[in-house]
Amino acid sequence: MTLINIRNLGVTLNAPLFSQLNLIVNAGDRIGLVAANGRGKSTLLRCIAGTMEASDGEITRSRGLTVGYVEQDVPPALLNTPFYAAVLETLSIERRASESWRVDVALESLDVPEALRERPLKQLSGGWQRLAMLARVLVMEADVLLLDEPTNHLDLARIGRLEEWLNSLPRDMPIVISSHDRAFLDVTTNRTVFLRPEKSQVFSLPYTRARAALSEADASDDRSYQRDLKAAQQLRQHAARLSNIGINSGSDLLLVKTKQLRQRAEKLEDAARPAHLERSAGTIKLANRGTHAKVLITLDDATVATPDGRLLFKTGKLHLQGRPDRTVGAERGRQNPARGDAAQGDREPGSRASRHQGHTVACSRLLRPVSRRSCRR
Repeated sequence: MTLINIRNLGVTLNAPLFSQLNLIVNAGDRIGLVAANGRGKSTLLRCIAGTMEASDGEITRSRGLTVGYVEQDVPPALLNTPFYAAVLETLSIERRASESWRVDVALESLDVPEALRERPLKQLSGGWQRLAMLARVLVMEADVLLLDEPTNHLDLARIGRLEEWLNSLPRDMPIVISSHDRAFLDVTTNRTVFLRPEKSQVFSLPYTRARAALSEADASDDRSYQRDLKAAQQLRQHAARLSNIGINSGSDLLLVKTKQLRQRAEKLEDAARPAHLERSAGTIKLANRGTHAKVLITLDDATVATPDGRLLFKTGKLHLQGRPDRTVGAERGRQNPARGDAAQGDREPGSRASRHQGHTVACSRLLRPVSRRSCRR
């Protein structure tokens, strides 16, 4: 059963974000959206949710469709609202008295402590704010779920719990997920969309297998591109030889043939398209490049706090080196820099620790509140 039909969709802001996207969302689809940062994933979700208009194409939704959209950030209007009230208000006023139990069930399923339920969202960590937005979707009983970076700010235990929750939903519930976490996408999706400025690609495969199929398609495109350029070069070389002969012999026929060969070469060059090269809208560049950089990032007593300014911890003097298999841990309720915004750069879907220049950007100690101890080198 088709719930959403996307036809030839494209969005252009200062430059094209994506184009020529054709996608049908059926019952039971679990779709992962993949693109570099700033390349249209959130924009596409807004278009599907109906909060933004696309530049080209159209989106058709089945009549009466309820869309549950979880944005990356808490809407400013909700920041001063207590956790419980923010979830309750998704119910209509008439239903709140008789169906408030839905809120209790949602919060219990997400293991939200009683102590947090009456606290304003702005006083909570990014992880708890994320769960509040998910709880709102649970209560509204949406027909389609749109999740924008749902694993942001969540620790590994919570991500595992989110994976279980998504996979426990009714089989016919369609979900569209934007995420950089390839392991999460592999567990929760069965289709993958790669958003591209020229032509977006859709595969009926989870992320890892879809990425392999995309790489094969790109390699084939590159071979075709190189073949066309080589053919155009050969035509130009042949035209140059004929031109010399024609000029020396005074043959108008050869000169006409030369012009025809050059025109064929121009057509081949105009039609040839290089394989797609992924570019992020922004990237972290290190002062020392490649494997020669001993220290990738230095944190000099950086402070990490909740949105309302409550201190979570200080890093102390911390040097992040190019060693493999390093992780950043934190107690539950403490922000984890490997997952949060601290030290996080633009990236294609990667492992569950931020990576820069092929190195894991992380540290092998637990972060403590207001701790000034240095990381062991």
